[in-house]
Amino acid sequence: MGHLGKSVAQLSALIQTGALDPRQLAEETLDAIRTHADQSIFTVLTPERALAEADQSAKRLAEGRSLGILDGIPVAWKDLFDMEGLTTTAGSTVLAKNPPATTDAAIVTTLKQAGMIAVGRTNMSEFAFSGIGINPHYGTPKNPASTDVPRVPGGSSSGAGVSVAGGLVPVAMGTDTGGSIRIPAAFNGIVGYKGTRGRYAMDGVFPLATSLDALGPLCHTVQDAVWVDAAMRGRTSSEVVRGTLEGQSLVVPETVFFDGIEDGAAMAFEATLERLSRAGARIRRQAFPIFAQLFEIITERGALVTAEAYALHRERLHGEDARGMDPRVVSRSLTGQKITAPDYIHILQVRQRMIAEMARSVAPGDILVSPTLPHVAPTIESLLTDDAAFFAANGKTLRNTQIGNFLDWCGVSIPCGTGDAGMPVGCLLSGLPNTDEHLLSIAVAAEETVRG
Repeated sequence: MGHLGKSVAQLSALIQTGALDPRQLAEETLDAIRTHADQSIFTVLTPERALAEADQSAKRLAEGRSLGILDGIPVAWKDLFDMEGLTTTAGSTVLAKNPPATTDAAIVTTLKQAGMIAVGRTNMSEFAFSGIGINPHYGTPKNPASTDVPRVPGGSSSGAGVSVAGGLVPVAMGTDTGGSIRIPAAFNGIVGYKGTRGRYAMDGVFPLATSLDALGPLCHTVQDAVWVDAAMRGRTSSEVVRGTLEGQSLVVPETVFFDGIEDGAAMAFEATLERLSRAGARIRRQAFPIFAQLFEIITERGALVTAEAYALHRERLHGEDARGMDPRVVSRSLTGQKITAPDYIHILQVRQRMIAEMARSVAPGDILVSPTLPHVAPTIESLLTDDAAFFAANGKTLRNTQIGNFLDWCGVSIPCGTGDAGMPVGCLLSGLPNTDEHLLSIAVAAEETVRG
């Protein structure tokens, strides 16, 4: 058990020097998952595949043919990435009758080619349609940071966040349509990076809303995310260069992001800003009226994610399958049928105007810095039986992060302290579309300061 809970960097140093055999690490990882007290973190394990891949890695290393820093490193895949021989269920039971995938998702293949070891698939909110992480079919993974009462893991990449935070795997792959990587990262006290939409191949990834869906890793450090990002794009090394905080412009968005924020989250974030300022960053606070306008559009016309999710699941929602789905997912998805084609086109047009306006509102190279979430992880019990409380918590949980999805930002959530009940608080660094290299370079430079 001595190797679990370590970062990619720590494990890679052991593997590359021959101090740790990839098969031993794979066996340790599989054993830890099988014997873990919380059996709702993974939906399925792939031991035969993992051990075969680990043996191949060990052979390469013994022959001096390492594929690089990720060779032999375990990775867990969210339950919406196709894996050859497994049925992709996307956190549901209604897809279980589908035939198994005949090939891996493109990104699964790409990380296998970098030498990573696929150990299994992680639990998630059904069809990725919640930021809370509660799943009535496979159970709800418990947030490992909670010491008082069981708290939510955050969604939709719930098992991904808990599998890393709980020390079972060093990397878990997630998707992010409204915050589904950054939310569990913040709630569980780990790093979560959402690349700009379109940065990675999406073939074989079960969608939620293709206009918004993005991918990225949950892991222990920003440096780990940088290495995984490079591998996800088929690179043998990263072009990200460590930046500097000295003179870096950080913009704090005052509109929406702080509405109803818990005192503990606000205090942790303000203390982070002070540390960043002392480290040489230039911080300014700025209002962004378009953020408020975004939520006005959602109220008037509906949400883009809801329109596309309804279109994807329409037959399911009006057929027999609806009875086998999470009622909360059904009711939220059904609101999409009220969104007309003119509404949908209007939302898309507004989106393009807002993205252009955002580019005019900040200077090139500016990084937005904000609380990832306005609160710490709520208790599971408080949301299980009260639908009104669930939908209110879900809306507030998704609020900050979904702005970045709508405006096509890239983003990294880094732990920045603790708030109420001693639970983790995240600091979100965001960049405009396709500025991922710059964002990651500043995030690498800022991580120690952000963590304090």
